[in-house]
Formats: sequence, structure tokens, C-alpha cells
Amino acid sequence: MSPIKVITSGSAYLDIDAFACCIAYAELLNLQGIPARAVSSAKTNASVSKTVLGWGAVLDDYRPTSNDEFVLVDVSDYHHFDPLVVLERVVEVIDHHPGFESHWAQTLGSAADIRPIGAAATQVFQRWDTAGLLHNISEQSAALLATAILDNTLNFIGQMTTTADIDAYARLASQAKLTADWPGQYFRECQTAIEADLAAALAADLKRMKPQSNLPQVFAQLTVWDAVALIRSHRAAISHWMNGQGEDWLLNVISIRDRLSCLLAEPMVSQQKLNRLLPLAWQAELAVLKPSMLRKELLKLGLNPTP
Repeated sequence: MSPIKVITSGSAYLDIDAFACCIAYAELLNLQGIPARAVSSAKTNASVSKTVLGWGAVLDDYRPTSNDEFVLVDVSDYHHFDPLVVLERVVEVIDHHPGFESHWAQTLGSAADIRPIGAAATQVFQRWDTAGLLHNISEQSAALLATAILDNTLNFIGQMTTTADIDAYARLASQAKLTADWPGQYFRECQTAIEADLAAALAADLKRMKPQSNLPQVFAQLTVWDAVALIRSHRAAISHWMNGQGEDWLLNVISIRDRLSCLLAEPMVSQQKLNRLLPLAWQAELAVLKPSMLRKELLKLGLNPTP
């Protein structure tokens, strides 16, 4: 019996990029006659919005066997792989986060596709396109990949956005019959879900940095339609929850409507770390970055701080 390829992602949460990639890549492999299952132990976060869930895409209820192989999407840091992954049986990695390129190039060679691009969903789209099977993709998978590109490129204003992301979205949105007003609808839905359970949203998109990192130890991120309104309405609750996570923290609230990032860092040590990476003006522990910047972009800056 041939091994099944288990398509999975990280351990902390499943955002729209990871969720879409797992489902759409498993669909492609199965179409090519390669048995594959989209599996995750992690829960989806607020980026998998109400309408997206209504499309009916679900992960496979599958428990990997000792014969199975693992494909990792939207993650390459093996410290954060889904706990179901057996490291020695990872056969492919598709990711756009920096830091582990050399490790996987040495381990997997060309089966490691880790490069700077707006969304891992674009990398999965390119596999469909290269295989000449894009006309066979389900509307559901096309819509998921397109939405993941919207989210990860911040509606195409993120600094890591490439022409490949823009092209992939146009072709997938057409295939999925997404309307022109879908981006605004999607990001408003994400904000509504976040505000309905703020603590859960913060916990679901939080990363703890290594002690030697140049970034604050606790780094949470939210992507919403109107960041200023969210912080104004929920500042006390956000501060209380973040202070409970540690004494060195940052929250990056990305505002799609205004094309900016609101960085909230109350601890002075956290502000000092960020000041070494970026020219920031702090007012009431808040700094504004325009254009907006994603956590992975700040992580890249943290890997190469200015002397």
C-alpha cells in the first residue's frame, strides 16, 4: 500500500493561508493519483471567517500511520510543526517565512520551496498551474486560496506582495466566481469575529519568540478592517490580556482600510527592541507604521538588525 501524504501546518493555530494550502494541495495531489489527506491538530483562527467556513471546506478526519509521509505548508520552523508530524518523514516543505531555508535545502533539496512571496497559497496555486490542472480545481479550493492571498498580502499592500500573488488572486477569484466586493466583506467579517472574542483571537495568533530574538518575546497579530477603532474600543481588555502573557510583548494590529499597522507595546523593553529595528514615534505606548507590516516582515528585520 502506498504511503499517504499528510498535508499539515503549524501547531499553534491554523490561519486562512495554512487552511487553504492544506485543503487545496491535498486536492491537487489526489487529482494526480497521489493519495493525500489535509490534516491538522490546530484550530482555525479568526482569519477563517464565517463566510469561508460556510463554503463547507473541512479537514480530513485522519490519523497518520507509521507508513505515511508529511508535507508542511505555510511553516518551516520545525519547532512549531503540528505535533502529529514525524520529522524524519517530512518529504516536502512549502513556505514563505524566513529563517529555515538552509536547513531544508540541505535536508530536502528541491522539495523545499521556501521563498519570499506574499502567500504560501500563491505557491500552491503555482503547482496547480504548472500541472495544467487549474481548470479542474474546485470552486471551494480556488476561493480558499484566493482569500488566503488577500489576507496574507493585506489586500495587496503588504511589503512582501509580488506580481505572482496579484496574478494568482486574479485567476483564482475568476475560477471561484468571487465578487469585486469580497475583499472588504472578508476583512470586516474577520474584525467582527475578533471583537466577539478578543482573548481567543489574540491567543489564536500569538507567537513566542526565542530568548535570543531581537523582537519582543510575546508577539500577537490581528488583521482587521479598522485597527484604530478596535484599539480605541478594546484597549483595556487588550492590555490586560497581553500583560498576562509576559513582561515583553507586542501586538501588531493591521488596518486594511487605512493601510497601516498599529503597534501596541506597553513594556519599555519591548519598545526599545522595536526602536533598534525601525524608526518609530511612540505615543501612549502606540506607534503607527505606514504602510502596514506583517509579523513575518518584522521577523525578517529581526534576523538582520541594523548595527
